[in-house]
Amino acid sequence: MTRQELRAIAGETTVVLPLGATEQHGPHLPAGTDFFTIDRVAQAAAERAAADVPIVVTPALPFGSSDHHLTFGATLSLRTETYYRVLNDLLRSLVTDGFRRLFLLNGHGGNHELAQLAARDVALELPARIAAASYWTIAWDALVEQRAHLGCRLPGHAGVFETSMMLALRPELIATERPHRDNVSDTDSRSFYSPYRHEIHDFWKQIDGYSDSPDQGSEEKGRRYQEAVVSAVARTLVEFAKAG
Repeated sequence: MTRQELRAIAGETTVVLPLGATEQHGPHLPAGTDFFTIDRVAQAAAERAAADVPIVVTPALPFGSSDHHLTFGATLSLRTETYYRVLNDLLRSLVTDGFRRLFLLNGHGGNHELAQLAARDVALELPARIAAASYWTIAWDALVEQRAHLGCRLPGHAGVFETSMMLALRPELIATERPHRDNVSDTDSRSFYSPYRHEIHDFWKQIDGYSDSPDQGSEEKGRRYQEAVVSAVARTLVEFAKAG
């Protein structure tokens, strides 16, 4: 869109900023997994939401807070402070551009809390309504209905869920051989949030950079999961746009 077109719609339009990452995703998935996934989810959900509310999607941010993956290589990361400032600057830019409804749609776990902090802090200072959420938290109940929490970590990292999503999205980028891991427990179906955050030094090394058993992923699962996610995100974007 041109500057004239964007200026004309800014005041009444919800703008979605997709947040991705470029980082290792095990020995089988491309480093751009989070970028490819959130870009697709944001575009598809916005297309559906546009039937009810005016909405526009920015280019997806391809880099995130990924220091925990640097030990494996194949990772481009912004440090915590840097990433928080980047989000602040982008939100401020959008408000300066005239947008008053801003939604940070996140596709990488390391960005989750920082996106919410940036949304809170900018909204405290500038005249805008700002939301921030990760797509899997929005779609949690729908994904549980699709049994995406069974036998894997949801959303996990480079495991069954992400492998399935990529098999449905960009199968040509996935290695033929995918690793296997036994005795993977189910994810608690009640919520993405646990009672407390538990961090373990060298945890990612211990699990070799992927969370469960990628060889259990499938294109069929990925299509079901993608539909559940896109539908839930579209409903949320409409709800946000109409909320005052």
